[in-house]
Amino acid sequence: MTKPMTVDCPTCGTALEWKPTNPFRPFCSDRCKLIDLGAWASEEHKIPVSPDAEDELFSEDLPEQVH
Repeated sequence: MTKPMTVDCPTCGTALEWKPTNPFRPFCSDRCKLIDLGAWASEEHKIPVSPDAEDELFSEDLPEQVH
């Protein structure tokens, strides 16, 4: 018999089985999932980018609009 795979909840650290029947995975509960979502929404979590990457993204000239 193989041992079920376990992971730690990213929010609270509780160990849980990684299985398709867990609707909240990788979180242990809906509460932990919503806490993580709130952290992303308030920008506590961010995907790091180099400062120049943002400038390059928004530096192109916009097409001229005719009214």
